[in-house]
Amino acid sequence: MSAPQIPNLNTLRRGGGRGRLRGRGGGSGGARFGEDSHGGGGGTRGSAAGKDRVVQSTDNDASVSRLSAVALGYLEDPFARILCPGEEMRRLPIINRGTYVRTTAIDHLVARFLEEERNDGTETKKKQIVSLGAGSDTRVFRLLSHAKKQQQAGPGSDSPDIVYHEIDFAVNTASKIKAIRSSPLLQEILGLGDGGGKGVSVSDAGDALHSPSYHIHPLDLRALAQTQGPPTFTAGAQGQEHNQGRPDVRLQGVDPQLPTLLISECCLVYLSPSEAVGVLGYFTDTLFPATAARSTPLGVVLYEPIRPDDAFGRTMVANLAARGIHLQTLHRYASLGAQQTRLREQGFASGQAAADIDFIWEKWVSEEEKDRVAGLEMLDEMEEWRLLSRHYCIAWGWREGIDTRIFDGWRQIEGQKE
Repeated sequence: MSAPQIPNLNTLRRGGGRGRLRGRGGGSGGARFGEDSHGGGGGTRGSAAGKDRVVQSTDNDASVSRLSAVALGYLEDPFARILCPGEEMRRLPIINRGTYVRTTAIDHLVARFLEEERNDGTETKKKQIVSLGAGSDTRVFRLLSHAKKQQQAGPGSDSPDIVYHEIDFAVNTASKIKAIRSSPLLQEILGLGDGGGKGVSVSDAGDALHSPSYHIHPLDLRALAQTQGPPTFTAGAQGQEHNQGRPDVRLQGVDPQLPTLLISECCLVYLSPSEAVGVLGYFTDTLFPATAARSTPLGVVLYEPIRPDDAFGRTMVANLAARGIHLQTLHRYASLGAQQTRLREQGFASGQAAADIDFIWEKWVSEEEKDRVAGLEMLDEMEEWRLLSRHYCIAWGWREGIDTRIFDGWRQIEGQKE
């Protein structure tokens, strides 16, 4: 497909929708999967306020694409509608399939992390997840709902013990907390209904929430990149996490001893390369430092665009730039190999891997599941699907303390080419 034929998925619109869905929308920002980003990355420092607002607004794109995939049967997510404030819109089939592949692949890696046992002889079922730029993401509610069902199944059930942290701009965290306060279902999942809520606090500004299993931190990630010295852990008054880039960042409820998984879904890509390095470095070097005496088990999962320099990639970048969206680290980590090198250099030295979405669909999704997904709606843009899906990847890394068997069956990427 030549460059002039590459579609701007942001402008494609087709007929009326079916059923509950209205319209049939394209991608949410040029040639990309609609649920690419959640929020709290931050723009460039140069025109901070305006560019930050553009990044923050991409969270609505994420929720609309997720709801489209759920409404059509690609994904099962009873929380998608609650956290999608906008009008329901049917995305293009290639966008829905991309949302499905990306979501289920990350879900699988998260599940394997929660299931694995430490390989240092220490027995603990409790795990910690930190989601960067989480926005309206529903993963925490799906995980906590699943854990609650397992607990209700009886004392013999193997229920994971999860502490989940989300970090994002205050405008996005406030919106999420507002949704929680107005939803009996979300309150029930968090144990806030029927007189519950013990140990739960919400800041006076309504942008920070802390509970025994779930924490929402209103924080610009760039503040983490600027932090020097040891972190400060707090359990005190409400509203204490507000930060204007000072080095005394407080992440209430974070346990530096718990096995931890970091998740960034198209979040770090909005930062400058040095800021993105600083954010991951905050976790690997400051919050969870590896020492001769002890190294907290730590893993990371990234979802990011790649290959910006071919014809499709250039058009993709141009379409996003037309919306004022600039992917600052894209050229620095433009290939699968560069993503793996990045993770190794940032301290995930025990192992790294990366695969594009096309490869994941072809090699990691069962034939039975492919048939089910293919039957949901006709996908006649196969060449466009392959082009688009080869320009997004999932990369993951881990360091000593995490059993490498967590990734068994997910490391067969030898056939993946740059």
